[in-house]
Formats: sequence, C-alpha cells, structure tokens
Amino acid sequence: MDDDLTVLELTVNGKRREAAVDRRELLVEALRTRFGVTGPKIGCLTGDCGACTVRLDGRITKSCLRLAVAEDGAEVETLESMSTGGLTGLQESFWDANAFQCGYCLSGMLFAAEDLLENNPAPDEDEIRQAISGNLCRCTGYAAIVTAVKNYADRRSVTAEESAR
Repeated sequence: MDDDLTVLELTVNGKRREAAVDRRELLVEALRTRFGVTGPKIGCLTGDCGACTVRLDGRITKSCLRLAVAEDGAEVETLESMSTGGLTGLQESFWDANAFQCGYCLSGMLFAAEDLLENNPAPDEDEIRQAISGNLCRCTGYAAIVTAVKNYADRRSVTAEESAR
C-alpha cells in the first residue's frame, strides 16, 4: 500500500465499512469518494456553510473540518441515514414548506433542526434561527426553513397531546 494511504474503518449509516484513504484526506472527501455517500456536500471547506454536516458518534459536526484518519472506528450518519423507508416527518415538513431548492444545504439544515428538536421539542422562531445559523442557504432566504421546522414541531406537539388523552 502507498505510504500516504491508511485503512480507515467506519460505521457508515449503520454498516461497518473500510477503505484505504490518504492521511491528508478530509472526512467529507472520504465519505463521498471512498464510501460512496453523497449526502454531505463539499462546499466551503472552512466549516462555514454546513453542507458537509454529518452526525459523528451521535453529535452533529462539519466533516470538512475533520481528517478522515482521525475518525477511525467512528460511527457516521449522513443524510442518507435519515430516510431509509421514505421521507421522515421533518423531511416531509421541508417538502411541504418548499424549504429547499437545490438541496446543497439540506444536510446541515436537517441535522441542525433534528438536533434542536431532540433537545427542545417546542422551539420558537428565534431558537430555530439560532440552531440553523451555522448553515448557509442561497436559495430559500431561510423563512421557509424556519417555517418547516416550526410546523413540524407544532405537529409533533399536537400529536403528543392527542396521544396523551
């Protein structure tokens, strides 16, 4: 094997996988080119846009800021892991509110929204805006994204109240 290559072992979307990666390769690059997942996008490569967002060992992170080899043995969830049997409720809410167009920001927006809702099931508009603030969207102007997250949170709240009766 080439001196610059090393074997990286990851659990990607629930499946244990391995691939030879360059030691200088970013996690986003390895995920796309070595592991064949395209949910995380290569955007700014500086951690500003959020297009490369993944869940790494249970926490959301920008994969362009991490060397792949540093994550050996980690569990990585990408956008593809969110909808194994159709759209999730949050994804449907994005669809219904026209909260995405090109889809480039989708990984970051969905992971940020999901993370917010896990910790705060009834966020207000300011809390939603704060949660997604680490992601850039050039298509929607954010209003539709905020609406999608708020609508989903409100629907879940109504469903929970109905179940409690």
